[in-house]
Amino acid sequence: MKKKNNHLSYAKWGYLFILPFFAAFFIFSLIPLVDTVRYSFYEYYRSGIKEVGPTFIGLENYAELLRSDMIGYAGNTLILWLIGFVPQIVIALLLANWFTDIRIKIRGMQVFKIIIYLPNLIMASAFAMLFFALFSTNGPINSILLSVGMVSEPIDFMGTAFGTRSLIGLMNFLMWFGNTTIMLMAAIMSISPDIFEACELDGCGSVKRFFYITLPLIRPILAYTLITSIIGGLQMFDVPQILTNGQGNPNRTSMTLIMFLNSHLKSRNYGMAGALSVYLFIVSGVLCFFVYRMTNGKDKTGTARAAKKAKGGSKA
Repeated sequence: MKKKNNHLSYAKWGYLFILPFFAAFFIFSLIPLVDTVRYSFYEYYRSGIKEVGPTFIGLENYAELLRSDMIGYAGNTLILWLIGFVPQIVIALLLANWFTDIRIKIRGMQVFKIIIYLPNLIMASAFAMLFFALFSTNGPINSILLSVGMVSEPIDFMGTAFGTRSLIGLMNFLMWFGNTTIMLMAAIMSISPDIFEACELDGCGSVKRFFYITLPLIRPILAYTLITSIIGGLQMFDVPQILTNGQGNPNRTSMTLIMFLNSHLKSRNYGMAGALSVYLFIVSGVLCFFVYRMTNGKDKTGTARAAKKAKGGSKA
């Protein structure tokens, strides 16, 4: 006589608990995404009180965008992202390496962590308004420079492309380097101390240890940081929008792709806005794919070879 299988399966409860997420994703993300792609193939806009379309026009919206200033705005977005991201990742790596080095006795480390993370808690709109007030021609920065005799007349920081782009890059750097530092610190602290001890016993210096041991072992977090930064850079909107009053001045050198998209949404040109959204989605996907492949290769022995290289370099 065979015994009955009294094993209970709890899999259905797992599906039940994740059902709300998929329902919300389907309603609020997937359907709008599909609808955006659909509208990108249609002529659909409003002219005054008259509504034109939706009329199917194929790829005409995509071609029209290529004939517009979109490429120039993409260049602006890239420049603004580089100005903010390059110092961000350099400073974050430097601080993360210092804070996690057990040989450096830093007192009050928790206080420093809180301080560098605080700008991330400030809303971007408040940050932009603060910088607008600080660096205006009648602001405190110009007042200080005039009072100490460094300049003879107020500097129009937001009257030049270099000044405006520098301010936007500085704001993005200050808002996000703390978050990046905390993530990189967590990645470095997850590395086994035995690896660093073996590296020191082999005579490897701090610089070689950083480049040949630390960096290869935190590649997944570096890839995540770079990918999220690329997505955030392509979606840059609030800081330049508020700082330049939505105009991208001077001469639209601070106009980003999302500001360009917002202008189409404001004029209710949904077809062009949908096509531009699809362009952004494709560019984000391609860039993230290349970053992931570059930072996460299939070579599983890369860390071991890096350690051998560091060992060999230290003995040379």
